[in-house]
Amino acid sequence: MAKEKKVEQITDMEVDFAQWFTDVCIKAELVDYSDVKGLFIMRPYGYAIWENIQKILDGKFKATGHQNVAMPMLIPESLLQKEKDHVEGFAPECAWVTMGGSEELPERLCVRPTSETLFCQHWSHIVHSWRDLPCLYNQWCSVMRWEKTTRPFLRGREFLWQEGHTLHATEAEARKETLQMLEIYAETCEQELAMPVIRGNKTDKEKFAGAENTYTIECMMHDHKALQSGTSHYFGDGFARAFGIQYSDKDNQLQYVHQTSWGMSTRIIGAIIMVHGDDNGLVLPPKVAPIQLAIIPIAQHKPGVLDKANALYESLKTKFRVKLDDTDNSPGWKFSQYEMQGVPLRLEIGPKDIEQNQCVLVRRDTREKIFVSLDNLEGEIEKALQAVHDGLYERALKNLKEKTFTATTYEEFLDIAENKPGFIKAMWCGDSACEDKLKDATGGVKSRCIPFKEEHLSDVCVCCGKPAKHMVYWGRQY
Repeated sequence: MAKEKKVEQITDMEVDFAQWFTDVCIKAELVDYSDVKGLFIMRPYGYAIWENIQKILDGKFKATGHQNVAMPMLIPESLLQKEKDHVEGFAPECAWVTMGGSEELPERLCVRPTSETLFCQHWSHIVHSWRDLPCLYNQWCSVMRWEKTTRPFLRGREFLWQEGHTLHATEAEARKETLQMLEIYAETCEQELAMPVIRGNKTDKEKFAGAENTYTIECMMHDHKALQSGTSHYFGDGFARAFGIQYSDKDNQLQYVHQTSWGMSTRIIGAIIMVHGDDNGLVLPPKVAPIQLAIIPIAQHKPGVLDKANALYESLKTKFRVKLDDTDNSPGWKFSQYEMQGVPLRLEIGPKDIEQNQCVLVRRDTREKIFVSLDNLEGEIEKALQAVHDGLYERALKNLKEKTFTATTYEEFLDIAENKPGFIKAMWCGDSACEDKLKDATGGVKSRCIPFKEEHLSDVCVCCGKPAKHMVYWGRQY
């Protein structure tokens, strides 16, 4: 049995960031530990955050013509073996089913680590003509990857995600799709999650197994580490050739399709925690917070207070995600509870407020108190929620800028990696041997991406001194 985890208080993030993160996940009631290492129970509050993210993304996917489907969770080994690079990339993480009931299976079945091969097998059956294209599919599901080291949200053996898979008649259409979906992820992070991101292309060494190009959005966490927050892959026709996915074009000539896939997982909740959280717990962006506004009656035993709090709840619940806490816990306890759970706004209403036809709004991010007339309450709540979002974004952008440095020499790169951890912008020759050398010399600093907007920092590679081909963001990762 797994040892019961209990958190008496949240560890100071500057003392032990990893323990702070775990404390927040448990104390804010986001997850619990199951009896199998690396398989976490997502509790209602944690799942509600994911549901809100899911709703936002699902709406954007459907607005761009994508449809939801459901694929099986088990993949025959022979099917997985059809794409050599792909299976080699996932082999160390595969979990296998070998028994069905009391009988040994004639072939091992892999619990899906991702579903490219399943989609390809399906498409090989149904795609025949140019009229069948494009195929714009997405599925919401869980996948399994047998990670050695596990942490809630960041490294789970089973995790929830969405995986988009599409087929196109031409390379141009597929590449347009790949970049379009990456931008949807980037916009979601910035506009809904209040997290600035770096958009870019992974190096060949870091790209997804079987992909021609992998595009990524990278976020900077509070503890100077980068987190890959969403990826989009262009596969070319590699999978199509392996699985025989061809179509007759308008000239009745057989052509191979061009394929993409893209995904964002519950790891993004880990990013929200580490970008916005503080020593009192979660700080949630208003657009995905399960509770946007907590109503706290003050001196609720006095006549009229609970009646007024209930009236406010009834008037606001159709516009915002609201919780009225009329339990007999003290106001101080409630303040701490909802701060720890990251609720963006707190509304306090007591006898004196009622007399003056006002209430107090308290922002979670700054703890600023705002006295608001009840006559214009809805509009003031909207303004305050937007202010919380804007404040979180600006604070995260400041963190990103303060933790981004530039290196033009090898010695400067090593010094920054040792003494100023974060993103390092540096030129690169394109040789993976230099990636390996820099990673080994710094104890783990890796290429994160080649940004879409490259800067010319120097003419030579920061590692070997040969002519540079690209500017790269480097950093330690989760």
